Amino acid sequence: MFIPAAHAQAAGGAAADGGLASIVSIAPLVLIFVVFYFLMIRPQQKRMKTLQASIEAVKKGDTVVTAGGMVGKVTKVEDRLVEVEIAPNVRVKIVKATISEVTPLGGGKPAND
Repeated sequence: MFIPAAHAQAAGGAAADGGLASIVSIAPLVLIFVVFYFLMIRPQQKRMKTLQASIEAVKKGDTVVTAGGMVGKVTKVEDRLVEVEIAPNVRVKIVKATISEVTPLGGGKPAND
């Protein structure tokens, strides 16, 4: 006897505030997406843009790290390929897309000792 009356009251209240209730229920999802965008997606996009720019600007003498973890010095740059010296007189050709880090010829900033 009490259950049908309570159910009927809840249905009537939800129908009156249907628009507000749906906005309140969606608001946390929107807030989570906004937080993820500013904390994860946006910084990753910036990092990818700088990496793409540094890969396009790679030149002879730069030190590169490949996605496989190989470190070497660039000896020749072609359109899609880069020739890298990984040991004295050992040169390999790698695809530019596999480069994960580029250190310019002059090196990075000096350490603050």
